Amino acid sequence: MNDTYKTLASPSSEILFKEKNSKFFGYAFPIISEEEVKLHLEQLRKQHPNAGHFCYAFQMGTETLHYRANDDGEPSNSAGMPIYGQIQSFGLTNVLIVVVRFFGGVKLGVGGLISAYRTGAQMVLEASEIIEKTIDIHFEVSFDYKNMNNVMRVIKEKNLNIVSQQMNENCLIRISTRKKNAEMVFDIFSNLFEVGIKKT
Repeated sequence: MNDTYKTLASPSSEILFKEKNSKFFGYAFPIISEEEVKLHLEQLRKQHPNAGHFCYAFQMGTETLHYRANDDGEPSNSAGMPIYGQIQSFGLTNVLIVVVRFFGGVKLGVGGLISAYRTGAQMVLEASEIIEKTIDIHFEVSFDYKNMNNVMRVIKEKNLNIVSQQMNENCLIRISTRKKNAEMVFDIFSNLFEVGIKKT
C-alpha cells in the first residue's frame, strides 16, 4: 500500500524566465486548501500590480486528487495546463504554482506560450525543496483515567503521534499513524478492555 506523497517543504524562491522580452516570474507554494490559493494570488497581484497574467495550477489531496488550471486570459490551455503538467511530471500534490507574466511587446503564439509557462513551472520546481510525507489516519481514543497506562503503552510501543490530549476522569487522546498501520492500530485499541476508538 502506498501511503506517502510528495510535496514542497516550503514556498519556493522567485525564479525569472525571459522569452522575447516577456518576463515570466515563477512561484511554488505548499497548500492544503483553496483559501490558500486565493491568498497567494492576492499577494502576488499586490507584489506585481503591472503584470498582465497570473496563470496557475494546483493539485490537492492524497486519496482523491483535486486540481485546477487557470489561463488567466491567455489563449485556452496555453498556460494553466502546461503548469499543471509539471506538477504531474514531478509527482506532487498539495502544491500551487503561479507564473506571472509581464508582456514584452512581442507575441509568442500559443506554442511559445505553452513552452514558456511549462519552462517557468519546471524551473521553479527544480529550485524548490521536495519532500516525502506520509498519509496519516487520525483516531480519537477515549478511556477512563484508570486505563491510562494501557493506552500509553500502546502509543509508545507503536510509535504513534499524539495530536492532542485531554486528561480528566474521562480521557481523550487524538492520535495519528501512517495509513498502512491504521488497521492494526484500530484493532489493538478495539481489543483493549474499556477503551473506545473512532476514526476522525
